[in-house]
Amino acid sequence: MSKAYGGLTEDELKAFWMPFSSNRLYKAAPHILKEADGLYFKSDTGKRVMDAVSGLWCCSLGHGRKEIADAVYQQLCTLDYAPSYQLSHELPFKLSRRLLNYLPDAFSQVFYVNSGSEAAETALKMALAYHQLSGKTEKVRLIGRELGYHGAGFGAISVGGIPNNSRLFPNQLQFTDRLPVARGKSPFIKGEPERDDTQAEKLLELIDKYSADTIAAVIVEPVSCSGGVLVPPKGYLKRLREICTEHDILLIVDEVICALGRLGHPFSSIERFGAIPDFITTAKSLANGVIPMGAVFVRSGIYDMFLSKSDTLVDFFHGYTFTANPAACAAAMACMDICEREGLYYRASELESYWEQAVHSLKGLPHVKDIRNLGLLAGIELEPAPGERPGYRTWQLFRNCFDKGVLTRANGEVLALCPPLIIETSDIDRIVSVLSDELGKLE
Repeated sequence: MSKAYGGLTEDELKAFWMPFSSNRLYKAAPHILKEADGLYFKSDTGKRVMDAVSGLWCCSLGHGRKEIADAVYQQLCTLDYAPSYQLSHELPFKLSRRLLNYLPDAFSQVFYVNSGSEAAETALKMALAYHQLSGKTEKVRLIGRELGYHGAGFGAISVGGIPNNSRLFPNQLQFTDRLPVARGKSPFIKGEPERDDTQAEKLLELIDKYSADTIAAVIVEPVSCSGGVLVPPKGYLKRLREICTEHDILLIVDEVICALGRLGHPFSSIERFGAIPDFITTAKSLANGVIPMGAVFVRSGIYDMFLSKSDTLVDFFHGYTFTANPAACAAAMACMDICEREGLYYRASELESYWEQAVHSLKGLPHVKDIRNLGLLAGIELEPAPGERPGYRTWQLFRNCFDKGVLTRANGEVLALCPPLIIETSDIDRIVSVLSDELGKLE
């Protein structure tokens, strides 16, 4: 059979059902990635493409890190797999203690999963079970936020707030609700909008509606990335923490994208926003996208409740076959070595001002409706294309930028940017130059 694209037959191209994609548009003119090194991918045509979105928000250390590959190889040659049900190996214990060193003493345990979706599901289940074990059996309601994203599982879409992620799945969790979107009230705000406690205090209205005695947990992202890089106003997360504490509601902060350096700190909820959650979820950059891995960081006392109150031999009926996979743990340890040696957990704070000025220089170009940024994140919101499906103009810009050697991320009407933490100012200039040129050509 004849080859179609990138050495693939047409049947092979058809066989893979791509996630969160326009399979029709992609397979009509596919781009195939072949290699990756540093800041760059190489396509099947030999084109070098700068990665301005860290793969999919996850390759924060850049690509082709031999140190990570060597660690994974050595681990696979030594112990390729070990279960974590009633048995384990030494790496998750060592990795947990090392990661916890970056958190205050308020945190005491780490639970490993394989993705951000699984991290959110795990934290939600922990929150519900904690209240059940505490004797507060009416605390069953979970509160998310409009345009929030916590993964693709049923728990995650039940508390998430991106409409298309849930509209075809009517059988969701029963006891849920959402806070309104948290964002600035005017366009082109640089960094965090000015303080506006009324947005966080919308939680008080839900408490009045349902009673705090029925609400188990609130889950939010520091920045709603998949929802369009929406930056809450100053003090938002801290005010949510105050309300949750006052009303005995657990706070889950989804740092799947924002943790481990993206906003200039290992854990932004605590160090940047001054809030200590009950759970922090992570994934994306934990193993640099090399091997699927995520984690839930748990506040002291929650684990103890499970151990002291469970009336069964197993204290938490939850987990995954690949929890604390040895190769994933080895990759995460190597990532920590690199970040600590190269100062990558804090590098975004050094580049943030330059990044901010660069991306906001695109203001005034055709179809640019808004620009939002924080740390090394940015979202460029475009005016919808008349007569086309939602997101079509952004998808065009994504494809055009790829053709010019820059990989971005099309999220509805927002083009998202999330470059690796190893980026230099000259690379930022390159990204913005290509965006400027291609925005000027859009119809």
